[in-house]
Amino acid sequence: MTQYKAVAPHALRSWAVSLLVALTMTGTARAQDVAPETAAPVLREDVPLRYVVKPGDTLWGIASRYLADAWQWPELWYVNGKLANPHAIYPGDVLELHNVRGRPVLSRQQDAVPFEAGVDVERRSPQQRESVLGAALPAIPMDAIRNFLNGPRVVDLETLKGAPYLLAFADDRLLGAAQMTVYIKKLAEGQGTIFSTVRRGATYKDPDTGDLLGYEVIPTGEVEIKNYGTPSVGVMTESTREVLAGDRMLPLEADNFQANFYPHAPSKPVEGRIISLYDGVSQTGQYEIVAINRGNKHGLEVGHVLTVLQAGKKVKDPVTGRSERLPKQDAGVMMVFKVMTDISYGLVMEASRAIHVLDYVQQPDRPQE
Repeated sequence: MTQYKAVAPHALRSWAVSLLVALTMTGTARAQDVAPETAAPVLREDVPLRYVVKPGDTLWGIASRYLADAWQWPELWYVNGKLANPHAIYPGDVLELHNVRGRPVLSRQQDAVPFEAGVDVERRSPQQRESVLGAALPAIPMDAIRNFLNGPRVVDLETLKGAPYLLAFADDRLLGAAQMTVYIKKLAEGQGTIFSTVRRGATYKDPDTGDLLGYEVIPTGEVEIKNYGTPSVGVMTESTREVLAGDRMLPLEADNFQANFYPHAPSKPVEGRIISLYDGVSQTGQYEIVAINRGNKHGLEVGHVLTVLQAGKKVKDPVTGRSERLPKQDAGVMMVFKVMTDISYGLVMEASRAIHVLDYVQQPDRPQE
């Protein structure tokens, strides 16, 4: 059984700074008895030894308080096998930094590792906390993706073809509007009761292979189902654009979104391209949404962190006259929050340069070409 040793706060701070220096000089540091397959995470110089989680915090924000690279969160967090989700953190939780056999470990105070006698620490009696899952800290700022959840998004061809669609409107109307009765085809009972009506927009193809990846769909309104049948009957509860017969119907994105995931790097190499910037902008930055040409088919999952590399510009060689491409440049970091078969959406967490369509993404720390 692993034994944990506590140290006094002043000694721990000195240890944290020493560890940071050592990691900077050597590039790697291993703790064989704790995590033999991973390098110790690099701590920030101003790392807090104790932090009380506040409302409004995010998992990425807390990870950034401790780590030079927030995506190394799993290498820092003390995993308690008794917890269903050891990465779920709540407002009011007290986080403490420990030294476990030469490796930094962060834990909640109620899950803290045993302390030795003689060390000046705060002691707390056992307590019970009741929290719903939704109360756990989100990984990313929800305000940054709230509009996206009900805005344009990309769907694959299978989803679009299989989606129910508006057949007609009551009273021979040509356009749908709020409070109007609508008739729906291809809707089976059990598919849901509230839908977003969407219209097909841009077509997205893989910039490297030319393969079709999916279609942008633009929300036009919302429909509540009243009766299932052939056709089904519903009522439009909202219209944000012209609603036309033939508009497809998709479940509201917000109903399916889960925010309680944690940042981590892919375990296998990933290389992809940005195929879309949310809301049709030409370039984007921090807390903006991007779509990439990689999905769960390529091993991506929610919470994966990827480095964004700005595509190198083409320049004319002044001597040979030939076109040459400059090297890629670090542009930022994104975290995946929605994954489909061939496409994923991510939020740009850090941006050092403007990010554009056709810029590259890859797993962190992979040497550039």
